[in-house]
Amino acid sequence: MKTQVKNLFGQQSSLSRKFALVALVALVLGAFTTVRAFQSGDDRDDDRRRYAIGLWGDLPYSDVQAQVGIPNLIADMNSQELAFTVHDGDLKAGNGTPGSVTPTTCTDALYTQALGFFNALRAPAVFTTGDNDWTDCDRASNGSFNSLERLDHERALFFNSQFSLGQRRMRMEVQSTPLCLGVNGPVPCVENRRWTRGGVTYVTVNVQGSCNNLCDTNPSPTEFAARNAAVIAWIQQSFADAKQRGSAAVMIVSQADPGFDQSTGVGAPLRDPKTLAETDGLADGFQSFLVALRNEVIAFQKPVAYVHGDSHYFRIDKPFLNSKGQRLENFTRVETFGDNQANGTNDVNWLKVFVDSRSREVFSYQPQIVPGNRVAVPAPTL
Repeated sequence: MKTQVKNLFGQQSSLSRKFALVALVALVLGAFTTVRAFQSGDDRDDDRRRYAIGLWGDLPYSDVQAQVGIPNLIADMNSQELAFTVHDGDLKAGNGTPGSVTPTTCTDALYTQALGFFNALRAPAVFTTGDNDWTDCDRASNGSFNSLERLDHERALFFNSQFSLGQRRMRMEVQSTPLCLGVNGPVPCVENRRWTRGGVTYVTVNVQGSCNNLCDTNPSPTEFAARNAAVIAWIQQSFADAKQRGSAAVMIVSQADPGFDQSTGVGAPLRDPKTLAETDGLADGFQSFLVALRNEVIAFQKPVAYVHGDSHYFRIDKPFLNSKGQRLENFTRVETFGDNQANGTNDVNWLKVFVDSRSREVFSYQPQIVPGNRVAVPAPTL
C-alpha cells in the first residue's frame, strides 16, 4: 500500500495528484465495503459465484461419536472449502447414557462440549436447537431439568450476538421481537436467524420434535403457541425479504421432521398430504406451520429446500403436495445424517451442498461419508 501511495502521489501535475487522491479513497472504501459485506452475511455486492456449504445434525449420541466420530467429521469439513456449516439440532441422544464419559444429559457440560465442536470448524458455524437439547431435558433420564431454563441457557450461550459460531464468523439477522417464552416471560426468539449468500436466502427456525413441545414429559401448549406464531412470522418475513432481494432460492433449517404424508418406518408424524392434518392421533404441533410454509413455497415459485434432522434417515425427496394433491415441484426436503448406532452403524457423516444461484435448481447435493467413520465397509486403501 505504501508503494502504491508513493507512486500515485509522485506525479508532477496537480490534476494527476487529484486523480491519485480520488483513486486512493476509492480503494480504501472498496476494501471497507468488502469487509462489511462479509461480516454481515449480506451479499450487497451481488456476488453470485458457486460455493459449497456443509449440513449435519443429530450428533453426537455416544462417547465414541463425541470422542472419535465428531473430531473425524470436523476434520473432514475443515479439509474442504465451505462458505458455512449448519448443525440442525440435537446435541445428544433423547435419553442420557448411564456411565458415559462424555456429557449425555442436559448439564451445562453438554452445551460447553457442543460449543467447542462448533468453534473447531474453520468456516462459520450455525446451529439451530433440537428437542433432545431442550424440550426433552425434563425427562428423568436427562436430569429432570426445566425445559425453558435449558432453552434460555442455549440462547445465552449459542445465540448471544448477531454472529455465527466457528473460527470465521458471519453476521446474521436475528428475530429480536420478544415473541417467544423463557422462564421469566416473553423473550426475543434469538435462535431464529436469517442471512444471504450468493443470491440465496437462508433461514433457521426453532421447530422441534416431541410434537413441537405438545407431547412427551411436561408438554407446554403456552410455550408452543408463542414460539409457533413467532416461527410462522419469521418464515413469512424471510420469504418477503427473499423476494425483495431477488433471491434465487430459499433454504430453511430446523430440527423437526414434521411429516408430509402417510410414509411410515422413519419416525415422522403421519398426515394427510392435502390438508396437512395429522392422522395418527398424536398431538399436532406442525399443521399451522406447514400450511404457512406451503403458502409461501407456492407464492415464491423458485427453489425452496427444507433441511431437518430428527428421524435419522438420510434422504432428499419431494413429499410436499398442494391442497389438490399436486406435487410442489420447487420444494425439496433434505434430511441430514443422524445417529443409527442401534442398527450397527454410526452414520457420523455430513452433506455437502453446492450452491449456484445462476443454475436452474440452485442446490445440488453430495453426501460426504467420512472415511474414518465407516463401519460396515472399510474405507478403500489408496
